[in-house]
Amino acid sequence: MLPRCVLPREARDRVIDAPLDRYRDVVRPEWIDHNRHLNVGYYLVVFDYATDEFFRWIGLDATHRRERTVTTFCLEAHVTYHREVREGDPLRFTTLLLGHDAKRIHYIHEMYHAQEGYLAATNELMSLHVSEATRRSAPMAAEILERLARIQAAHDALPRPPQVGRTIGLDRRAAVVHTAGRRGAGAPPAEAG
Repeated sequence: MLPRCVLPREARDRVIDAPLDRYRDVVRPEWIDHNRHLNVGYYLVVFDYATDEFFRWIGLDATHRRERTVTTFCLEAHVTYHREVREGDPLRFTTLLLGHDAKRIHYIHEMYHAQEGYLAATNELMSLHVSEATRRSAPMAAEILERLARIQAAHDALPRPPQVGRTIGLDRRAAVVHTAGRRGAGAPPAEAG
């Protein structure tokens, strides 16, 4: 990967990374659980750091939020786990804008092992833009919506990760086969003998 140069904000705002590929971290010792890998809760912590970077890039940084008295709330989040990462492992995050409207931003982060290159986890989110005064949804500023539209055009040209829109559940056929040999919930009634 080529080294990145630090650009002034005006120049950075004109650059549309597709996908965004800027946030890096390392699995910290305090994030490790009894299985000696990244604890489930800390996946959300480090994905939230990637969200902070994404929001800075689209213009929803601390200065914008303070000057406009706005913030964002997470409406929904879905994490998929693919391969474990352990203490000291370097992490690389990509972010793809999936959609947006005047008040909401739909996006997905992909977490990769930065050296070995494998996909470790994904985090799909829906965030809501909120007025701090009312604590209710509020439209984003015109300049943010314009930037989101430019990003959306670039990101729409990319394939969607297969994890987008996934739901949790068992395949009904697999669940029936699994429970058919046991008594209890989902098992056929016993024959009277």
